[in-house]
Parts: sequence; structure tokens; C-alpha cells
Amino acid sequence: MTIYQPIGVIHSPFRDQEGMPIQPMGAQGTPGWIEINDDYTEGLRDLEGFSHIILLYHFHLSNGFDIELTPFLDDTKRGVFATRAPRRPNPIGLSVVKLVGIEGKILKIENMDIVDGTPLLDIKPYIPAFDIVADATSGWFEGKEKRIGNIRADDRFSKENG
Repeated sequence: MTIYQPIGVIHSPFRDQEGMPIQPMGAQGTPGWIEINDDYTEGLRDLEGFSHIILLYHFHLSNGFDIELTPFLDDTKRGVFATRAPRRPNPIGLSVVKLVGIEGKILKIENMDIVDGTPLLDIKPYIPAFDIVADATSGWFEGKEKRIGNIRADDRFSKENG
């Protein structure tokens, strides 16, 4: 079994989950930054040519999981794997953020929807040729995307409610 170690820490203006945007599209222009651990700084080489990056991180404020839950943009219980809720069997988050710049081991980013102090597990370049699927469908989420900018997180997925 592999044990994952963070490669850095994500910093944002959000000190806790409540009131935070629930997806990067609802956080347009919100700045943040990532501090990469010294051992991984060389791995940032050639990343500056990408406009966006995919962040994989540990939902460190999540405790336990619910196999069914009510996501932020719905009033119906859904299977955990049909949601992006943080209370998951393996609490791993994913966000596509805008890469603004790199200064040494610091990545400046925008469209931040992640709580301050979140451990970063990995970075991958966003590549439209690989990552956009033209004929994709959104299941129960279809038509709800217009509300994403108005919805903010509450405490339903916090450790205290676990």
C-alpha cells in the first residue's frame, strides 16, 4: 500500500469551509498561492507555459464519509460517487485553477475554491486536447451550472458534522 505525502500546501483567503465557493467556476478571480516543498521545486520546470493546472489535494477537514449525501446544488440525496462532496471514502479533491505565475517554489493561482492550509498531493497540467470531452453529459447536475456562482459552502461536510 502506498502512503501519499503532500508535495506542498495550498493557501487561500478561506480560513474554513463555510462561505467558500464550491467549485473554481464560482470563484472566478479569487487569488491564492501554493508553496511547494523544497524537494519538489525542480518538478515545476516547464509548467509556466500552461494557463491552467489541475490540483489534487487532501480534504484535511473532512472526517469519515457518507455513501449517500445531499450535494450543495441539489435537494436530493445522491450517491457519493455522483458528487464532488469532500466526505468521501478517500477524501481527495480536484480543482482546475488558473496559473498566474511561478516564483521559485511559489505558484500564484486564481479561481481558488480550496480552504487555506490544504495539503497538496499532486499537480497536473490542464491540456484541453486531453481534458475536454465534447459530448460529455452531467447527469443530475444538468442545468444547475448557472447557479454555481451564487452557492457557497456551509458546514454540512465539516468534521463536526461527521
